[in-house]
Amino acid sequence: MKIKEFSVETYMTNHEHDCLYNLSDTCVDSLSIADLNVDINRMLTMKMDYGPIIGSHHLKDGILSLYETGTYDNIAITHGAINGNELVMMTLLETGDHVIAMSPSYQQMYEFPQSIGCLVSIIELTEDNDWMPSIDDFRQLINDHTKLICITSPNNPTGTTFNMEFMKELIDLAKQYDCYILVDEIYRGVNTKTKTLTPSFSDYYDKAIITSSLSKVFSFAGLRLGWIKSSKDIIDLINYRRDYHIISSGPLDDYLGSIVLENKDKILQRSLDICDRNKKYIRQWLEKESLVSCVLPDEGTVCFLHYYINMSSLNLCERLQKETGVFFVPGCCFGKENYLRFGFAQDYEILVKGLNIFSKWLHENA
Repeated sequence: MKIKEFSVETYMTNHEHDCLYNLSDTCVDSLSIADLNVDINRMLTMKMDYGPIIGSHHLKDGILSLYETGTYDNIAITHGAINGNELVMMTLLETGDHVIAMSPSYQQMYEFPQSIGCLVSIIELTEDNDWMPSIDDFRQLINDHTKLICITSPNNPTGTTFNMEFMKELIDLAKQYDCYILVDEIYRGVNTKTKTLTPSFSDYYDKAIITSSLSKVFSFAGLRLGWIKSSKDIIDLINYRRDYHIISSGPLDDYLGSIVLENKDKILQRSLDICDRNKKYIRQWLEKESLVSCVLPDEGTVCFLHYYINMSSLNLCERLQKETGVFFVPGCCFGKENYLRFGFAQDYEILVKGLNIFSKWLHENA
């Protein structure tokens, strides 16, 4: 199986640890184990065996509390959402299957199906339409051979989120063709407009499969703990495949993940406060900055900055970081020029200083 380089991950690996102002990290400002109410003695005396192979009830209870429906049988534990996406696609797809995906979006959602021989049709999102597809975009591409629709909601890098009306339209369309829908919902949980959890596809369609993790809005990327939620028959198939890939998540991650989810209300409120405060400043900055525009999303932690100087996104990002220490991921990693992936959920002081340095640099190089 051959696969193309994962552009955004490669770029971040090569650049994000050599910067002063990281404005592309997609996680809400990270927390530490010390921020949790953990039983240190239990951690120190915990036997490092495989732990609960399919995840403890304690952990699954925490995950299920994020949804309207579901039982233990509807959850599979994974090494982050990225492993969840991979397990879903490797379980359900075969060479020759037809898949519908979007761009710009997370490269895994269209490149991985292509690597196993699927025919992938891509809906090109545009800023003119606030990075939202229409249901007609899907209608024009879906056919009797379509096996899976792959989307991220909120989307990375645009922040686009499917509302309930669109969700139901897409589900109705998928039902007509007996088609699965895979939704990476890893950025779900910090809607600064509604202040509530956005509805999940998995609560409304038995052939919907959602993935998520503790990385983004829960600020615990280092735990590498994610999950898949779907109907029992799909989860059973995924767990058979899972045995070949990860065996278990381990007892320590299982325990710590459970504690994170016990404190979900407090953690999500912190994430919401950070995003809300930072977005208020970004709106003020955008009003003053003539060389940048942006569709600032209601939910998630990322957006796609559109800049207006004659310079490739790769050249801009590399020069900007070298000369100022400000780090963005270039739009070329998502197949779009004159755009930058902006993660706005970091430390407020870093955000403010980084954006001001960026503005000054832009005008000096316009």
